[in-house]
Amino acid sequence: MVALGYVLAFVIGLTLGMLGGGGSILTVPVFVYVLGIDPKLAIAMSLPVVGTTSLVGAIGHWRAGNVRVRTALPFGLVAMAGAFTAARLSVRLAGRTQLFVLGTTMLVAATFMLVGAPGTRGGDAGGAKPAPLPLFLAVGFAVGGLTGVIGIGGGFLIVPALVVLAQVPMRQAVGTSLLVITMNSLAGFAGQAHVGEIPLGVVITFTIIAIGGILVGTRLVRSVKQAALKRAFAVLLLVIAVLLLWQNRGML
Repeated sequence: MVALGYVLAFVIGLTLGMLGGGGSILTVPVFVYVLGIDPKLAIAMSLPVVGTTSLVGAIGHWRAGNVRVRTALPFGLVAMAGAFTAARLSVRLAGRTQLFVLGTTMLVAATFMLVGAPGTRGGDAGGAKPAPLPLFLAVGFAVGGLTGVIGIGGGFLIVPALVVLAQVPMRQAVGTSLLVITMNSLAGFAGQAHVGEIPLGVVITFTIIAIGGILVGTRLVRSVKQAALKRAFAVLLLVIAVLLLWQNRGML
């Protein structure tokens, strides 16, 4: 099972590099159901993995000119505030409750990928005016809140927010999303100090393998049909989401 967990670490990195998000949502289920780690500890462990892996991917996209730093910074800073606050408050939630929320979030992510988030089907921003700054920042804070509670990067929400609300072209939204995820994850991890001792060996190994995946994914992003990849990944998310919700149905 440990070997399977590390194979999935590569898949997580690969999807982060190619889609700008989505892959990180698998990290907690892999830690819990493949590596047998306690849910609360798994959520805390996922954040340095996702953050470090996303940073490496963001650097690759930045070199290719696909990161809008001026857009990422305000969105990322309010997301950091949301992530830290939610992580501190999550001590009041049972681990199974957090897994149920994660399962629900995975259903939403899969739906976004299958039907296409509004405004992103054409691939680029449509030339409309950017949304008001308060709305843009409010979305950032909400995404950060999810990161702090369930240990995801939130790329499946960040990418459409950048495209629709900030009118960022799709390719740049992918790279910019990775920078925001890095900021988000750092703040969320800082807020998770209450969970106990982190097994650094597992985190470091998982992260190194995921980084290998994101390096490959960043190189493949121009040559792979993203529509087909998103559909296949969305189906995988649906299956895992149903299993998570069934396993933690007592939270209803």
